[in-house]
Parts: sequence; C-alpha cells; structure tokens
Amino acid sequence: MSRFVRASKYRHVFGQSAKKEHNFENIKVTNSAWDTNIISASGAYISVNWNSSGGGAFAILPLPSPFHGINGFPHKVPDTVPLARSHTAAVLDTDWSPHNDSIVASGAEDGKVMIWKVESSAFEGWGQEGWVPQDFDPVLRIDASPRKVGQVLFHPTASNVVASASGEYHVKLWDLASPEEPRSVLTGHGDIVQSMTFNPTGTLVATTSRDKKLRIFDARVGSDPVRVGDGHSGVKGSRVVWLGDMDKLGTTGFSKMSDRQVGIWETGGLSNVKTLSIDQSAGVIMPFWTDNNILFLAGKGDGNIRYYEYESDSLHSLAEYKSSEPQRGMCFLPRRALSVSDCEIARAYKVHASSVEAIAFIVPRKADSFQSDIYPPVPSTEPSVTAAEFFNGKTPTLKLVSLADGSVAASSSSASLPPPTPSSAYSAAPSTPMSAVQSAPTPTRTYSASTPVSAPAVAPPPVSMLVSEPLPTSSHRDGAPSRSQTQDSELETENARLTAELREAREKIRNLELQVEAVRANARKAAEALLSG
Repeated sequence: MSRFVRASKYRHVFGQSAKKEHNFENIKVTNSAWDTNIISASGAYISVNWNSSGGGAFAILPLPSPFHGINGFPHKVPDTVPLARSHTAAVLDTDWSPHNDSIVASGAEDGKVMIWKVESSAFEGWGQEGWVPQDFDPVLRIDASPRKVGQVLFHPTASNVVASASGEYHVKLWDLASPEEPRSVLTGHGDIVQSMTFNPTGTLVATTSRDKKLRIFDARVGSDPVRVGDGHSGVKGSRVVWLGDMDKLGTTGFSKMSDRQVGIWETGGLSNVKTLSIDQSAGVIMPFWTDNNILFLAGKGDGNIRYYEYESDSLHSLAEYKSSEPQRGMCFLPRRALSVSDCEIARAYKVHASSVEAIAFIVPRKADSFQSDIYPPVPSTEPSVTAAEFFNGKTPTLKLVSLADGSVAASSSSASLPPPTPSSAYSAAPSTPMSAVQSAPTPTRTYSASTPVSAPAVAPPPVSMLVSEPLPTSSHRDGAPSRSQTQDSELETENARLTAELREAREKIRNLELQVEAVRANARKAAEALLSG
C-alpha cells in the first residue's frame, strides 16, 4: 500500500442534509416510468414532475435551503397547490433558463414544449385562510413533435434557445423568438435519445441513445453527427455530461453483464479514456459535473451519492453521502446560488417518494473570509449572443462571474471543432432577454413544427413573448417590383447557391476529420505494439 496521499482540497468534502422542517413534504411525485431527473432547479425555484389527473402537470416551488427555512412558506405543501398543467399528457422533463431564474421549459408526452414565466407574487399567502390556488399559464407553446418530448434543455450561452429530444429520434433546437420551425435538427440516432448535453459554449451537443452509441453534433449545422462512437454495451439507460472545458465527456451506463459503469471519453475521436465499474445495482446512474472538477453520481433507487475528483484522466474517489432513503430523482443547484459563507461547493435536491430534500456538500473550513481556491468563477446569467447571432454562426463565449466580487470575464476555452457556417440565411431582430418579459399576462401562442409555414403576400410580424419586429414597409406603387426587390431576389439566389456549396464542403470536412482520427488511432495502436514488443 502506498504511503503517499494525493493532495486535494476537496478530500474531506461531506454531505449535510437539511433539517426536516427546511425540506418540502407532501410532494405528489409523478408515476411516469420515463427516465429523467424528475426535478430541476434555478437560483430561485425548483420544478417537480407532478402526479395529476386530467393531463400532465409539474409543480413550481420556492427554492429550499439546507441552512434555513423559507419565511411565510409552509414546510408541508398543501394538498391542492398551483400547478403548471397545460400539457394534455404526462410531463417528462423540465429545465430552467441559465439566464433568468424565473423562466422554465417543459416537455411532455403530448409532443409539446412549453415555456413558463414565474412571478414571485404567485407564492403569497400559500396555505393561509381564504387562499385560492391559481394555476400557472404558459407564455409559449410549441408543437415540437408528433411523438413524446422526453428531454428539454436550455442553451448555456445563447439567449432564447431551447433543445428538445423527441420520440422521432431527433434533437431539435428552437429559437423562442420565432418558433414556427426548429432552427436545427440533429439526426442519425437509431433509437430513443436517452440524454443530451451542451459543451460549455453551446456549439456542440453530445447525446446518448438506446442504440448504445455516443454522438457529438455541431449544434447549428444539424443533420448527422460529426462524431459517433460505441458507448456502454448494456441495454439499460445511459447518461452523458460534458466535463467542463477539458474536451472530455463523462457517461454512465451498464455493461453486458449489467454492471453499472462510469466512463470518460475524449471528444476528438470519442475514444475511451477510462471506464470504472461501480456495482451491479439496477438503477440508472444520474451524473452531475461541477467546475470544481468533481463528478457526482446518484443512482435511482439508491440512498447514497458517490463523488469523484477528476484529475489527469483519472477519477479519484473522494467520499460518499449515505442515506437510508432511496432517491427517485435528483438535480443540482447552479453554482452561482451556493452559500459561500458556509463553504458550500455543491447542493443537490433529492426527490423521495413524497418529499424533496436539500443536501449541501461542504468543505470543512473555519476561515470567515471568502475561500477563492474552492470557488472558481461561475457561468454568468448574462447571455453572450442572441439566438439570431448564434444561428448565423457567431462563436459564443462563456461569460464567467467571480463569486468574490461579481466581476465578469470571458472564458478562454473554445470548442474542439470549428464554428459552423449557417446552413441557411437567417436574420431577425435582436432577441430581448427573457428578463424583459413583463409581469402582465402574456398571450399564449401555439406553433407547430409538423406543418410547413406558408407566408402570405404581405407577412405580418411574428408575435411572441420575446421579440417584436417592425412591420415591413413598401417603397413602390401599383404592384411594380422595386429595384431593391430585384436585388433581394438576386441575392437570395446567390445565397442559396453558396449555402449548397458550403454544405457540401462541410460534409467533406467531416469525412476528412473522421479519416484523420482513424489514422491517428491506428498509429497509436502501432506505437503501443512496438513499445510492448
């Protein structure tokens, strides 16, 4: 046994459960067997998939803290609560906007994606005498798929961009300012998409599928993946997370012998760096990454949470949070909302059979000052690009905020693949941030992606909750085409030709990249064979 101990400032991190009165009880958790986390959190609220009759619903509740209760809010949730219940079938997944703690997206078995805005006034008087529950209404409805929508995910750096994964085996990216049709469609999956994740800047998307493949897509170009590799060999659920800016992916899944596994993959060729066997339990493992280089693993049906520190292509076991209560689902709090005064480096929200529990992961230190070594900068709530800029090919940066003084800086990390050329001409008025949505009731709009959108001779401006564009004006009379219209027509023809050429060029680049990766892999194998000989 080695006498040397690996140095780590996170060696003694421990999990601290909240007191019973600081958690939520009487939670009616969904009975759906669909494999998602069931719960999601922003810096102000949590959403929980709800067991409701007459369609699908999820609950929105104030954010519980492991250190104190919520003033004026009941620990035991009333039997009848306000719900987000406009879906006509079970809600399968929710996700909060990284740019606005009051905006949440939902996907359901009815094939719709809905966007909701939460007002703090909705929680006034809960459970008091004369209180009447008022359900939440969506501000935007999108007919995303003729089949169920199993996952929804907000873009990390572009405002008003949401990804959805559906039973069509597709992942679609939507611009919420013009949601008539998806801006990008990621295809090539052979079966149901089980999980998806953006890289830190949002230029790439990684997915796992029931066909046992791991894929990486160019988020804006869409179509087929630019990288495809074999994932875990077992038939049960697999998950994927992006390991920060290190161009590595972390996955969980099962072996052919039903061993639960965690794997590390490099993004250049999707070659496996390391695979660890965890145990032989049956529950799907939910992975969560924090920028402290810590990977948390929580198995469904387990009571424990394992956590590992990633260093030099290895996962070093730190400790394990143990509990006798099995978890049905889990999520982690955005790091910008952590309690730095308590040396809290991560916070989990664990869903039990009928309650939600907050668990703080704490570095045991006695110093009263800010501990800068355990708090790297966190992603900012300010988007770096608009949706129009993102889909037009502008490379986004990840804006980071210091938890010490609130200063903002751009991350130096970049994507491992070149930025895409837009697959079609796309222009729109700059998207207004979601925080600009007024508290007054907003009319709900419904858009369908299954039927083509035909524009009338004079198209009215698109009306949505996020942008408003000016009406087009005409500078000619008597129906005669103006000079500008003729020039526009010529430009559109030329743009279509160039777009087709660029699409062909990018396809050739993809093929060449895959050939280069294959040559490199063969060279590495040959070198290893020579050295071993």
